[in-house]
Amino acid sequence: MAEAVRRGAGGRPGRVLVVIPTYDEADNVAAIVARVLRADPAVHVLVADDNSPDGTGVVADGLAAADGRVHVLHRPGKEGLGAAYLAGFAWARRRGYDAVVEMDADGSHAPEDLPRLLAAARDADVVIGSRWTAGARVVNWPVRRLLLSRCGNLYARWALGMPVSDATGGYRVYRGAALAALDLGSVCSQGYSFQVELSRLAHRAGLRIVEVPITFAERERGASKMSPRIVVEALWRITGWAVQDRRTAWRRGLHGTPDGQVRWP
Repeated sequence: MAEAVRRGAGGRPGRVLVVIPTYDEADNVAAIVARVLRADPAVHVLVADDNSPDGTGVVADGLAAADGRVHVLHRPGKEGLGAAYLAGFAWARRRGYDAVVEMDADGSHAPEDLPRLLAAARDADVVIGSRWTAGARVVNWPVRRLLLSRCGNLYARWALGMPVSDATGGYRVYRGAALAALDLGSVCSQGYSFQVELSRLAHRAGLRIVEVPITFAERERGASKMSPRIVVEALWRITGWAVQDRRTAWRRGLHGTPDGQVRWP
């Protein structure tokens, strides 16, 4: 399956949909959509709004009425980042988009980096805009957030054996064929761990994952959705997946040694 997906690569994806999940982002959504369309006028944008009480959905409807490249998916309530992206993936699949981009609404993911991510998709199934590869920059983050992200990603890389420096990064390009190769029905994470779970699925499916350095900036307006509960969920799930993967590897003998011990990466 992975080889078939990669053979479909080789050129910039044709029809691209940028999915932007929102909850109480009325102060940010118009600016971020405008920046996306300036950065790449050929893409379409889907605002997936979780019934924001601050009127984000109404603002998004106005953007869609003014520009046919903008679409709005009104969701019944706040169900989390993962659910919003899965709904956006399904929306894109039904309409035949060739690639889907994940992007935050708060401006932390610079739309100006989008052309480089799409260019990298010529030879990749999944492209991650990475904060932790050479050439990347993180701007205006407190030391606590820097350490949390860096250590969390190091733990995910070690525990899950993935050659990915920024498994939690939420600025991504997925080719449509790559999403079709993943068992998205099995995804159960929300928030911080959703990106790790999709990284794990892509790695286990043998898809080609490429990381592109980006400039990541802390939001200027609105409140961060990060919470201790989201971090705890991520660590718990990563540890559970690591145990599951090692049990599976041991049963299959993929990492076994002559004395029957499991070799950890």
